[in-house]
Amino acid sequence: MDDWTAALPALTDTDRRQVEAGLTEADARIRAVLHVASTYHWGSSVTEVPEWKAVASWPVEQRRSAALAMHLESCTGSIPTALNDVVRSLADGDLPWTRSDLVWCLDVAGRGWGYEDGAHLELPATIAARLTPAELVDLVPTLDALMSELVHDQFIAVEARRRAVRLIGQAIDRATGTGLPTGLFHNGDEFGPLVRAEMVAALGAPGVPELLTHCATLGRPAAPVTWQRRLDELLAGTPGAAEVVRSVLEAFVAYCGPLHDDADLVVRGLVWALSRQPDERATDLLARVTAAAAAAPREASGFPHAQKTALAAIALLAGRTGEVPVRTLAKLAVTVRNKAVQSRVQGALARVGALRGWSMSEVLELAVDDHGLGPDGRLCTGIGPYEATIEATGDKARLAFTRDGNPLRGVPAPIRDAYGHELRQLRDLVKRVGASLAAERQRAEGLLSEERTWSYSDWSSRYLEHPITAAYGRRLVWETSTDGQRWTAGLPRHDSDGWTIADRQGRAIPDNLVRLWHPARATTDEVLAWREHVLAIGLTQPFKQAFREVYLLTPAEERTHAYSNRFAAHILRYRQANALMRARGWQAGYLGTWDGGYESEATKPFGGGTWRASFHHQLVENADERRYDVEFCSTDQVRFARRDGVAWQPTPVVDVPPLVFSEAMRDVDLFVGVTSIATDPEWADRGEDRFHAYWRSTASAALSQSAEVRRDALARLLPRLTIADRLHLGDRYLQVRGNVRDYRIHLGSGNILMAPDDVYLCVVAGRDRTGRLHLPFDDDPMLSTILSKAIMLAADDTITDPTVFRQLAR
Repeated sequence: MDDWTAALPALTDTDRRQVEAGLTEADARIRAVLHVASTYHWGSSVTEVPEWKAVASWPVEQRRSAALAMHLESCTGSIPTALNDVVRSLADGDLPWTRSDLVWCLDVAGRGWGYEDGAHLELPATIAARLTPAELVDLVPTLDALMSELVHDQFIAVEARRRAVRLIGQAIDRATGTGLPTGLFHNGDEFGPLVRAEMVAALGAPGVPELLTHCATLGRPAAPVTWQRRLDELLAGTPGAAEVVRSVLEAFVAYCGPLHDDADLVVRGLVWALSRQPDERATDLLARVTAAAAAAPREASGFPHAQKTALAAIALLAGRTGEVPVRTLAKLAVTVRNKAVQSRVQGALARVGALRGWSMSEVLELAVDDHGLGPDGRLCTGIGPYEATIEATGDKARLAFTRDGNPLRGVPAPIRDAYGHELRQLRDLVKRVGASLAAERQRAEGLLSEERTWSYSDWSSRYLEHPITAAYGRRLVWETSTDGQRWTAGLPRHDSDGWTIADRQGRAIPDNLVRLWHPARATTDEVLAWREHVLAIGLTQPFKQAFREVYLLTPAEERTHAYSNRFAAHILRYRQANALMRARGWQAGYLGTWDGGYESEATKPFGGGTWRASFHHQLVENADERRYDVEFCSTDQVRFARRDGVAWQPTPVVDVPPLVFSEAMRDVDLFVGVTSIATDPEWADRGEDRFHAYWRSTASAALSQSAEVRRDALARLLPRLTIADRLHLGDRYLQVRGNVRDYRIHLGSGNILMAPDDVYLCVVAGRDRTGRLHLPFDDDPMLSTILSKAIMLAADDTITDPTVFRQLAR
């Protein structure tokens, strides 16, 4: 506390004696009461026991001295005593506080221990709130510095700190003559100074500080009736209150950054104030506030900018009419990583669906924003003599410029110079379209675990004509049926009379009902035929579909019944594994060497939200006990549960729908296949290592289901390579004949063994060397790695990398 104590005025000896007069006697008297009161149950506040009632009748000077004595004890006692209620009760009422009392209390607090219970702040804050502006004016620098320190203090109890900040802020406001609520929008974040600077007059207008203070008192997402009644009174009695509410919330949307906990409380209350306005303009603002509050920094995706505001705003938004709430909530459902906020979003979507008669999956489907793009996925707009085009192509959105029909490279200089505002708007739209494309790709892939069917008209409008979803829907295999029993697969094709589904021979298929094709429902011959067809026509699917892995229940899993151990006992690189889990939509607590941090359960909903898979994993302690970071984790069981209202009921694996089981196990296989230490090409050079036996066995183990599909893809791709005569595909390995040596590349781990004695070759994957070879999907990096290594090794006499060259020359 050195920063603020340096500005504290010194007390004269005379003032100190006046403050401390009667302190010893008052201390003894109050301790006698506390001794009796302490015999009650420890969970009860001593100020609630009968003996304490006598204290209220003490003369004001004795209560004042007793409060000062307990303040001294709370600051200098060798053991924290949590005297918050005692000090607050003694100081309550019209006591003769003076400036010297405040200076003395601050001096004692500055030299004391400052325990986390925050009792040392109770009396200084109370006295500051009671003094006149004239008594406070020379103490403003000290109080301002103290408040700046408190708002960043992470150790003091929240309620004690928040009360101190509020009272000290009020004292500063009165002393400086400003009506700004300094204690509410303080310097604890960048938003406080920003909103104070931009709205200095509005925040200090009559009635506004009282409204903001009331907003800060809301202690939960759902406001009690009495709190709402008082809110309505303040809104009705404050001129321009509705506009102030909008302005502060608009400022938060523009800021879109992390809020201090205190500001989060105020903004949450303002969201409730905004909900009193029933117009569409308020709904739009509420949706934007919800999105800004639930957003999170890229480097900390599990920590929303304003979690308290987000939880309240999500529930309020679900009760509004129109398409904006649905679209906002649907976007949050696939972008939010925080468990509490995600749970609230799912509940809100379920509520919206129930009110409008939609399933959860249909809610998300109907909520996809088109961003003004046409059916061709393009938006063209004129800017001066130029035309700007935003186009959704593949998985990305791109911005391009033309002039007189001629395409231009980059952004023309005249646009940067003269149309900066319009350029920023276009770039912002590109970002939003890109975010929608990413979210929609994840949602579309999630349909593979559902038994959804569409009428032909609904399917066509939602998956082929929508500018965002069509980027994926047109590249997927679908099935159509006239009776719901016999299904025929095909690809979308646009004819003169609209969209239809054509089979592999190009014949249009009669349509009535449509569903997404999954290889788990197809015969082996049909799956192989579609894989060949996808390669033959050069189609790159948005995610693995024709080449998708299928995971069937094994006899071992039937015996374990309640769980699967198929992917247990692997060692993963934890940070990479955790990042991959989050990227795939799984939520998991972070592992660490703290209570409850030694094991975690990653969860993800499947089957349109009716099923949930759980992947258990544990921390692997570091060999070096001085390190506390988590480098590795070990894998354990995969379990399933079915939604039962708001709860989840554990379900045996034998009762899990095949599509749900297959898709969940595919994700877990991905985690193991990508992040296992067995795929680390540098692991073999570690010498003696506690995981070396695991690495050695797994790096050359039998192929997993994902590796088997990779093998099938290689079998179709290798004949297309110019080095095909140097390659031979075996059961587990791709054999490569080089000019210096022969090699075997494991199809699961990508590790390389050199002939004749299977010496390990360490090659760290670099840039993709597959050239123009068409790949039918882009979500299997190991496939590209194996192909790149094969191309390099086939020409091993041209390798110049010294690290690789030395290994070849051994």
